[in-house]
Amino acid sequence: MRSPTGQPQSPVPFNSTWLLQGIHPPRHLNRLERGYILNNQNHRSTFDCATFLAKAGLGRRIVELQPKDAFFSQGDSADTVFYLQRGRAKLTVVSMHGKEATITLLSAGDFVGEESLASIPGLRLATATAVNSCAALKITREEMARVMHDEPMFADLFFKFLLARSMRTQADLVDQLFNSSEKRLARILLLMAEFGKPGEKQPFIPPVSQETLAEMIGTTRSRVSFFMNRFRKLGFISYNGRIQVNKSLLNVILLDQLPEQNAQKPLIPGLGVILKPVIPIVETILRPVMPIVSKIKRKLAVGENWTGP
Repeated sequence: MRSPTGQPQSPVPFNSTWLLQGIHPPRHLNRLERGYILNNQNHRSTFDCATFLAKAGLGRRIVELQPKDAFFSQGDSADTVFYLQRGRAKLTVVSMHGKEATITLLSAGDFVGEESLASIPGLRLATATAVNSCAALKITREEMARVMHDEPMFADLFFKFLLARSMRTQADLVDQLFNSSEKRLARILLLMAEFGKPGEKQPFIPPVSQETLAEMIGTTRSRVSFFMNRFRKLGFISYNGRIQVNKSLLNVILLDQLPEQNAQKPLIPGLGVILKPVIPIVETILRPVMPIVSKIKRKLAVGENWTGP
């Protein structure tokens, strides 16, 4: 048996089980096919995802953002993906009536703007804003599609990130549906402090307002202020210029042992000031009937029947 190039080629013994199992008999590769596979394997082994995401290059550049600077805004053309190298950011949406809601917080190692990889490019669905000083790699849609197609290692990294984000979104939904606002706040503080991630713990959370926390957990700023003060009294967090999250908060949430006392809804601010002018009027109205009420209480206490004044 000879190959198409005329060189002698040893025959491959036939195995009948190949036909039963749907397996095609192996064949010898020619020199061109062997060289292509070898070069392709060498090319894959030399690709470094960390280097690709750390340096600028064709179709990608590094951008620096200051606090409150926008990576992109809701309604912009979706044509780039950002990889957050340093700093923290947040993703927000604005309703047609102008109400803003914070979807999630982003940290170093996260991608944002992945909606630009859709088959039909559209508009941004949210706004990404820097919380503190940030550095990010801005990758064009074309370069992102090319590297995902050519580099399986990078595609695997990106798909793992998308899966983790999907699981986080599902966990946020379950938390919103089943947990109290107090426990939702505790969970957000733990996520911002990055408890549970491998590596060194970061007990200090980035600067964030109580309004933003209220938007994230679906409650009011007054309730967030009430719960934050309660967490501080219980030793779960501390204030020292920045909010420090202690490990005890993690244990309480995991064991579902958050104390229930004093967890009631905070009173309306200034309620005493509002009711103060009304109290004398109420006392004047009730003064004539107060002796009757006292007499009823005394008779009921000794087991007598009340027959009237």
